[in-house]
Parts: sequence; structure tokens; C-alpha cells
Amino acid sequence: MFPREVIAVGSLVLRPPVDDDVEAIVATCDDPVTARFLPLIPSPYTAQDARAYVRRARAKWDSGGTEYSITEDGRYIGSIGTSAPSPWGSVELGYLVAPWARGKGVAGAVARGLAEWLLDRGVERVELAAEVANLPSLRVAYKAGFREEGRRRDAKALRDGQRVDHVMFARLARDAGEAMEPYLPFFEGGELGDGVVRLTPMDERDAADFHRMMAEPSVARFGMGPLGTLEDDEQRCRCTGYFWLSGQRVELAVRDAATGEFAGNLQLTRIIPAFGEAMVGYSLVPRFRGRGLMTRAVGLLADWAFAHTRLHRLIAGTDVANTASQAVLRRAGFVQESVRRQVFPQPDGSRSDEIEWLLLRPDTL
Repeated sequence: MFPREVIAVGSLVLRPPVDDDVEAIVATCDDPVTARFLPLIPSPYTAQDARAYVRRARAKWDSGGTEYSITEDGRYIGSIGTSAPSPWGSVELGYLVAPWARGKGVAGAVARGLAEWLLDRGVERVELAAEVANLPSLRVAYKAGFREEGRRRDAKALRDGQRVDHVMFARLARDAGEAMEPYLPFFEGGELGDGVVRLTPMDERDAADFHRMMAEPSVARFGMGPLGTLEDDEQRCRCTGYFWLSGQRVELAVRDAATGEFAGNLQLTRIIPAFGEAMVGYSLVPRFRGRGLMTRAVGLLADWAFAHTRLHRLIAGTDVANTASQAVLRRAGFVQESVRRQVFPQPDGSRSDEIEWLLLRPDTL
């Protein structure tokens, strides 16, 4: 069993829950955000539920786990705790922060502090799981020195029964525990725009429009791989924030600035930090073509990438027959670099060539 020590983490203090925390626990757990990401707690959440939690916390300590109230100036602002160690010396860590204390780095600080306290006491591995759509919790894991280990598909269910993926993290005793800063920062203000086109992070609300666009014959002709189902595209859109935060790719909705309508999709993919290289890809809804929207969108994304990231090379590839896409890249400043022969499989069994395009960081030309 772990000692029931009080742990100081900067100005924050971790101590076992007490009955005086009940009112603040109710306010925290009855919050819609808490209820959304912790589907196993009662909703609505009552004082009776909070008192039962305090009793369970005491029992959890007795069975080898830990359960702490996070406090600041003596007042409850959240909870954090762990399971009892497994036979292999692993524990699972979980936390929640009160609405009035969010956005201040509380969860990251206490997750790091408690993980290090556990590792100092012989724990071999501290595990943490975050729902793929819970970006604040994902940020906590990266900032607290946890390493991502993969994504468990449909790992848990929400209150309505919908299955959701969870991203798995861990800290080991031998890890340095360095915080991971995102290679690709989020847009300041949440979007890019020039008054004609807007670029916003694609999310689940865009899934139906995205799916219809990808099924349109002129788009599908130059698509890669088989068309996904609507369910596939909904899942993809649920993961876009995680993809961005973890540095895997950026998925954007291209919107008509005047109406806000979904006009297309723009991606930054195949990101290779060691080379400072990423690939640009895009598709446009047919009725929005001929207005220069995608040229503007690609230009906005390229300007942002060179101003706010360490990317040095933006590349793109087009089927040799896709002259419209080639025109977009030329207007956006890309230059043809090479031709790769017989890259794209065709329905008749033949293969078409790919033209490769390049845009370099302007200050190095």
C-alpha cells in the first residue's frame, strides 16, 4: 500500500478526500463537460453521490490504490487517483478538474507530480487513457511527460451507447519525463481566412458533407483507395483534433466565407519533422469550383505553415491527368519537381504517372 502522504505540487496540494469537499465535488461532477467525458458517474450528480465517492476513496486506499482531492488554498478544485498496482507494477491514473480551475495547467501539474511520486516509490509504469475527442486531457498527457503508445478503437462507450476510441499513454521509471510540445500548433483564433475563404478544423459536423464530396465521381476519380462509409468518415472527423495535436496530420474544412458552407477538404499529411517536410492534399465540392477558393486555401495554409512551424518543404502529388489540381498548385506558388512513373492504380488495371510539386520556405530561396 502507498503511504497516505500529502503531496505538494507547486501551489497545489493533494490530500485524501474529506466530507468538507462534498459541495465542491457535486459542482464539479454535475458539470456538463465532466458528465460528457466521464460517462460512468451519475448524471445528475447529487450530494449523496459525492458522499458515497468519499467513502469509496477511503476504501480505495485500503485496497492499495490512491485517491486525492486537488486543493488550492485549502479549497477543492479537482480529483486525481490511481488503481492499485498490478502484479507487474503498473497503475492506471485518472483525474478531473473543477470548471472554475480549468485552463490553468492544474491537471498537467498534478498528473506529473503524482506520476513522479509513484515512480519514486517503486511503481514501474503509470498508465493514462484519454478519449480521442478530449483534447484538454490529451494535452495533459503530453505535457506531463507521458509517451503515447497507441489508440484503442471503440474502447469505451458514451452514455448514449456510442463507442469511442481512447489514446493510451504511459510513463516508465526510466523515462526522462520531458513535456512534448506540439510540432504543429493550433490556429490562433481557431481558423484562418482572407474574407473569401475560411479554413476551420474539420470535425464530426462536417462528416456528411465530406462523405458526399468524396463519393462525387469527379473527386472519386482521383481519390486514393476505396470510398469509406459514412461511419468511417464520422470516425475520421472525431479524430482530427487528436491527429493535429499529436503531429500526425492537419484536416481542414474549406468554407465559403460568405455563407460558412462546406466547400472542400484541405490536408497537411505525411509530416516528417526530421526533414521539415509535409504533403498538401485537397478536394473541392464541384459547385464551388472555378472561384479560386482552393488556390486561396492552399496559399493560406502554406503561409501559416512557414510562419508558425519548422516546416521547410511542402510537397504535393497530382495524377498526370488532373490538370485542375495542377493549376491550383501553380497559382499557389508550387513548382513541378519530378514525375514518378506508374504510381496510381486505375480501374482498368493500368497505372498513371504522378507529377510531384514543391514549395520551399520563402526565406531560403
